[in-house]
Amino acid sequence: MRVVILSILITFCSLVTGGARLAAPRADESILGVVVDPQKQDLRFYWKDDSGQLFRSIGHLKDWLGQRHKKLVFAMNGGMFRADNSPVGLFVQRGITVTPMDTAAGEGNFYLQPNGVFYLTRDRKAGICPAKAFRDTGQITYATQSGPMLLIGGAFHPAFRKGSANVNIRNGVGILPDHTLLFALSTEPVNFYDFAAYFKSRGCLDALYLDGFVSRAYLPEKDWTQTDGNFGVIMGVEE
Repeated sequence: MRVVILSILITFCSLVTGGARLAAPRADESILGVVVDPQKQDLRFYWKDDSGQLFRSIGHLKDWLGQRHKKLVFAMNGGMFRADNSPVGLFVQRGITVTPMDTAAGEGNFYLQPNGVFYLTRDRKAGICPAKAFRDTGQITYATQSGPMLLIGGAFHPAFRKGSANVNIRNGVGILPDHTLLFALSTEPVNFYDFAAYFKSRGCLDALYLDGFVSRAYLPEKDWTQTDGNFGVIMGVEE
């Protein structure tokens, strides 16, 4: 049965606080980057609140945390989703597998093989790997499946082409050499090759595409505060 993925249908055709370092773009850059250290910062994946209501937007998440005397210092949509906002593919939250791995064939960015998994372990280590290489050792706290992989062991995804006219707003995540995380959002439409090249230029060996067109980020330290949206999973740093 063909899966209808809202975000694919649309796209197809701490910061300074808490120890994070903002990678501010130069005047000639069109990608915002933020580095998050999961060893020092409280990075979590959100989908529903305690009452079972979908967060949907960064603004809803920010308000919900504020009611609990917590501050949202960074957020970004975190993976593709169906029309009912449920995650496509693997989603693990607080050690519980909410949705299973999707190994089916299909159309759209998610199914551009290899796709991949971004995960955090109980000892707050982060990893990105092709979905077929992912193994749940029982130590996974959070995980989200998306696709395509942007970089695999330092190599570009084999389907990417330099100069491609397939441009869109895009967001993704990569692992830096010091094992911190680089989250990135393009502020202008960009093709997959150039977006992957951004992560490679920063030293990432592995990076994963999260979504496009619908992508939003909350970076208050850079006066970039997109709080709208209608997502599935949202990744955020709270303090």
